[in-house]
Amino acid sequence: MLAHVIPLPASPWQWSPNPQVWAVVVALLGGYAYCLRRLGPRHLGPGEPAATPAQKAYWLLGVLTLWVASDWPVDTLADHYLFSVHMLQHMIYALISAPLLLLGLPRWLLRLPLRNPRVMRVARQLTRPAAGLIAFNFTFIAIHWPPVVDLQLQSEAFHLLIHVVILVSGLLMWWPVVSPLPELARLSDPGKMLYLFLQSVLPTIPASFLTFGHHLFYSVYAGGPRYFGISPITDQMISGLTMKIVGGMLLWGVIAAIFYRWYQREEYGSGSMSWEDFERELDAWDMRR
Repeated sequence: MLAHVIPLPASPWQWSPNPQVWAVVVALLGGYAYCLRRLGPRHLGPGEPAATPAQKAYWLLGVLTLWVASDWPVDTLADHYLFSVHMLQHMIYALISAPLLLLGLPRWLLRLPLRNPRVMRVARQLTRPAAGLIAFNFTFIAIHWPPVVDLQLQSEAFHLLIHVVILVSGLLMWWPVVSPLPELARLSDPGKMLYLFLQSVLPTIPASFLTFGHHLFYSVYAGGPRYFGISPITDQMISGLTMKIVGGMLLWGVIAAIFYRWYQREEYGSGSMSWEDFERELDAWDMRR
């Protein structure tokens, strides 16, 4: 069995903060504040706020969830004790932190790099719904391939890279749903519901292997300390249920909220789709020729 390179604490409850995580948190909060205070006034009209209170709250919550999922005790449990916590950690990055961070970005800030035509062309391709479906689902299958999981616990650098990849795939996945920019792919409410439905169905395949598998896929967790009375195979089953049930509940909760908002607009006569809306929908899915 592979040996841990990441140091194993004497107990999962022994406080062991991660300096790299704290540095990233400080950088995200400090960088956001710098952009609002220094860059905002250069690109906004007099008296126009660089960000709304809601956007600031979303960004703060996004960084907070990243910190909680990346630092002690969640990261310690995920790296050394329970693969189910490892799975939960990844779900937090992709399904909670990513949309919160997107909602926290003001439009003017997102548009700064898009002034370059090449960047805009790449962004238009990467933010399409098909790209979000492929990126998110391919990433979640690849990062839970046993050799990849084992390597994560052998290399700090690779471990960090995987977390960055998960977050980026989450940003691409959520963009068609919470896109702040009308010039990039943005779906109608029915399109968002269909898109999130597909996102909730595809992870069923890897989740089923984890839930109903009769042998242990991740040997790196087999010999670790069992502080919680959970066997490795039970832990693996819980991780599959976490992927399917927790992830599904989050996605279906958003679907329900979108449906309610769409129904309210239809009820009051302001939710009908125009031909321009239909054309935008085709463009978002890259279906118009």
